[in-house]
Amino acid sequence: MVAIENTIKPNTDTKEPNVTIVVVPRERFSYAQKSLESIYEYTTCPFKLVYVDGGSPTKIRRYLEAQSQAKGFKLIRTEEYLSPNLARNIGVSQVDTEYTVFVDNDVIVSPQWLEKLLECADDTKAAIVGPLTCISLPLHSKVHCAGGLAHILESQKDGQVKRRIREKQYYAEKKLENVRDRLHRMQTGLAEFHCMLARTDVFAQVGLLDEGLLNTREHIDFCMLVTQVGGTIYFEPDSVVTYVPGPPMEVYDIPYYLLRWSDGWEMDSLTHLQEKWNLSDDSAFFKMRRNRLGWRRHIWVVKPIVRRLNFGKPNPWLEKVLEKADRIFNRYWSDRYTRQRAKMQLPEPINTHIKSISQ
Repeated sequence: MVAIENTIKPNTDTKEPNVTIVVVPRERFSYAQKSLESIYEYTTCPFKLVYVDGGSPTKIRRYLEAQSQAKGFKLIRTEEYLSPNLARNIGVSQVDTEYTVFVDNDVIVSPQWLEKLLECADDTKAAIVGPLTCISLPLHSKVHCAGGLAHILESQKDGQVKRRIREKQYYAEKKLENVRDRLHRMQTGLAEFHCMLARTDVFAQVGLLDEGLLNTREHIDFCMLVTQVGGTIYFEPDSVVTYVPGPPMEVYDIPYYLLRWSDGWEMDSLTHLQEKWNLSDDSAFFKMRRNRLGWRRHIWVVKPIVRRLNFGKPNPWLEKVLEKADRIFNRYWSDRYTRQRAKMQLPEPINTHIKSISQ
């Protein structure tokens, strides 16, 4: 069941906003307050905000309800968990501005972040603009993505055409202080959904985001589709954000975290991507990811439980037992969601908004 809070939008600025920020869950809920507060602290240009709350616990739900009333943003809630692209599409269906900016609920922005994204889009006429995205604490100190590559490579072997994805994030894991002078605005091939500006009318060209991609490679798919229709992607280093990944900080984060990084979601996503882009099955891209199924759950859920049960010490035998139990439960958990998803009542995309913007 979906509840949409229609609230009055206080705006002391006489200029009508041309951008809507769409905030969606990434993998947990406990960082939502810090993320939202950073948006309101560091965003000075006029904007609308749509917040998609997919099944957050009572504490976070009440906080978001209070903030939507106080700050005047539109809050859309489902009682069920949402995959990221499904949540983004629900948000986009409410957008009536020239630009849409996706922000995950574990991202901290910095001063001028939105102004610089809009400035780049206006200057370059880009369809997508990605900021300098950093990762982890301390904030804005380690690069996660500074643009990159995302395209299909074709080769021939034994008379057969091989199609593979080439993906690369520039300067990933580098200390920002060591590479800052090398970063400049440029056309690129990749932006990440941690924070991404898109012209809203691009959805009229490529369609809404692919909900068959449940938890991985969504940004690659979207960027390649936009490039395919002639849209350009730019990297803007003067806009800086940091996403702060798990592990889950609170017990109430764990159920969504387990679903978000479930083997079922990941395998379904990879299979869908492979079929959609006619990719070769022997690609190292797929082999690597299939061999690493469940690694996040193993590191951030299984190992901490083992240490807690074993007085802070590792226990390889117990770790293997819990890992097997995790895989069995994880299969049940993702299958249960699939059954619930079929019964969910979600708002239909408001395509007339998207088409009217593009005309």
